[in-house]
Amino acid sequence: MPAQGRSRARDRNNVLNRPEFMSLNQPLRNNTAEARGAGRRPSQKAKQQGQHQAADSAQQEPAENNRERRESLKPREENCMQLNPSFKGIAMSSLLAIDISMSKRLGVCAHSTSSWGSVRAMVKLLALTGHGIPWIFGTVVCLTRSNTLAGQEVLVNLLLALLLDIMTVAGMQKLVKRKGPWEMSPSFLDYLAMDVYSFPAAHASRAAMVSKFLLAHLVLAVPLRILLVLWAFLVGMSRIILGRHHLTDVGCGFALGFLHYNLVEMVWLSSNTCQTIISIGTFNWNPMLL
Repeated sequence: MPAQGRSRARDRNNVLNRPEFMSLNQPLRNNTAEARGAGRRPSQKAKQQGQHQAADSAQQEPAENNRERRESLKPREENCMQLNPSFKGIAMSSLLAIDISMSKRLGVCAHSTSSWGSVRAMVKLLALTGHGIPWIFGTVVCLTRSNTLAGQEVLVNLLLALLLDIMTVAGMQKLVKRKGPWEMSPSFLDYLAMDVYSFPAAHASRAAMVSKFLLAHLVLAVPLRILLVLWAFLVGMSRIILGRHHLTDVGCGFALGFLHYNLVEMVWLSSNTCQTIISIGTFNWNPMLL
């Protein structure tokens, strides 16, 4: 009993056991608990955020992998065009390949060392008969020596047809810019006539137009008519043999020559118009005489 009394007396004498001090001790415990909770919460939130990010990344990775797989499985357009070309593309490629192959085989006079290189000079002379510069020069000479109105009318229209042929063919060659089957540099006369590229064949176009024009406006015997048609065909073939043009170039040249002839016939210049042009060309034109 004396011991219990002593302990009670000690508790009473202890300052911390008083009520006013006990109230001061309680908030300290609560603050420490809150601080501990606040210290734990960020760590829990960080853990939760990390878990969410890991889940999102896990979901995104399969989606990205699926997209990559789909894109890799999809065939590209270029591969589709190469593996599955259209029928039209196959036909055009086949025709071009056949055209190039046959044109190279027929170019037996392309070089002096070719199989027919010994007759190369004769073939070049035949091709020269279909050149534009000699035909224009010859037409002008005949026009200056012609004394009949009918002859001058025919020659003026022929001269205009030759100029139309040269300009049209040169324009088409500039647009297409197709090279011949054999790599050859154009000659000086080719540069003058603007016959630099392969498509269409200028010699073939000119030969077809001139032969058709002469057959329509000149009275010729049957053998001469046959020779004129044969000349036009040989002029076109000479360009293939020399390796200057493809087969398709010569074929389109013949078609273009017939088109030029029909166009000249549609816009045929009368005799009075031709005389006016001749007067202007010779500087003898007098407007008061019209």
